[in-house]
Amino acid sequence: MDDTVNAFVSGTMVPIAGQAGGPLDGLSFAVKDLFDVAGLPTGGGNHDWALVNPVPERHAWAVQTLLDAGASFVGKTITDEVSLGILGENAFDGTPINTAAPERVPGGSSSGSAAAVAAGLCDTALGTDTGGSVRVPASFCGLYGIRPTHGRLDTTGMLPQAPSSDTTGWFARDGETFARVSTVLLGEAPGALPTRLLIATDAFAFADPEVAEALQPMVTRLSRIVGEVREDIMAPQGLSVWARAQRTLQPVEAWNTFRQWVETANPRMAFSVAAGLLNGARMPEGERQWAEMMRLEARARLRHLLPPGTILCLPTTAFPAPLRGLSQPMLQPLKDRISCLCAQGGLTGSPQVSLPGATVNGAPVGLSIIGGRGTDATLIAVARAMGEAA
Repeated sequence: MDDTVNAFVSGTMVPIAGQAGGPLDGLSFAVKDLFDVAGLPTGGGNHDWALVNPVPERHAWAVQTLLDAGASFVGKTITDEVSLGILGENAFDGTPINTAAPERVPGGSSSGSAAAVAAGLCDTALGTDTGGSVRVPASFCGLYGIRPTHGRLDTTGMLPQAPSSDTTGWFARDGETFARVSTVLLGEAPGALPTRLLIATDAFAFADPEVAEALQPMVTRLSRIVGEVREDIMAPQGLSVWARAQRTLQPVEAWNTFRQWVETANPRMAFSVAAGLLNGARMPEGERQWAEMMRLEARARLRHLLPPGTILCLPTTAFPAPLRGLSQPMLQPLKDRISCLCAQGGLTGSPQVSLPGATVNGAPVGLSIIGGRGTDATLIAVARAMGEAA
C-alpha cells in the first residue's frame, strides 16, 4: 500500500503480522514514532534523536499488546518533534495530509497516526496525548480518539515528554473498531452507559460560534442516549487559567526529559520546539508551584462534577484545523486557544474521548466526552452508542 498522505516515516510501511485468531485479527495498525518497535529506530520526529539512541530490541507494551491480539503492524508514523507540537507540522518530515481537509493541518503531535487512519491506510493507530496530541488531530481529521485515564496503561517503550501528563492513545474511523481496540488496550469491555450528562457552558462559549452550532445535533443525540442533562461550568477559575497551569508544568517536565540530550548532543530542531524547551528551562519555581496548586484545584473540580454515572461534554477544539503553512506569529494564538480546551487532560488525568460527526465549512470538528478517572469503559460505550445512532 502506498503512503499517499505522507503519514509514515520516510514513506516506508514495514509489515509485522499479528497473532492469528486474536480479537483484533484482520485489523491493521500503525504507531507514532515515539513507540519502540523491535528492529526499527525510534526517531521521535527528530533526525538527531535516533543518532544517539540505540535501535530497540523489544516492542513497546502497547505495540506488543495489539500484535498479541491479532492486529498487524504496518509502519511507524510521523510525529511533531519529540511530541512538542500540536498542529502536525514537522520541519524534518513535512506535514501529513489531512484527508478530511487537505488544505489544513492534521493536528499533532500524533499527526501521522491520525492521517494514516483518516486516509484508510490502517484501521487504527497509536498516538500519545500529553497536552492534546490525540484529541486535537481526532477533531481536525474527523476521527474517534481517546486520551485514557492517566497512569492506566503501561507506557513501557513509549518515549516520554512530560510524565505526569503523558498517556498512550489511539484513533479509529468508526465506533465499532474503536470499541474493539479499546477493549484490548484497556483490558475491559465497554461499560454501562452513564445516566447524567453535563454540558460545559464555558467551553461551548469559548468555541467559535460556528463550532458550537455545528456540534448541537451531536449534543442532542448524546442527550437522548444518556438521559438527564444539565449545564455547568467546567473551569470556574477560567479556561485560560487552567491552560496557563498546564503550559507551566508541561514545559518544565519536557526540559527535564530532554535536557541531557540537548546539552550533550546539541541537536538540530525547529525554532518553535527549541523555544518551548527554553521556556521550560527558564520557568520560575514560583510559577511551577502555583501551577501545581491549580492542578489540585482542577482535579477537585472534576471530582465534584463527575461522580459515578456522570459525563461532561465540550468541543474538542474551538475551531477547525488551521490552514497549512501559517507563520509562527499567526499560529501562537491558535495554539493558546487549543490548550484552553485541552488543559484538563494533563491537569486532572481524567479520560476523554473525541467523537466525530460535525463539520464547519467542510472541515471536521469533534465533540468530547469526559468521565471521572477510571471510567474509560463508560466513555467507550458512549462512543459506540453515538456511532450506532448516527
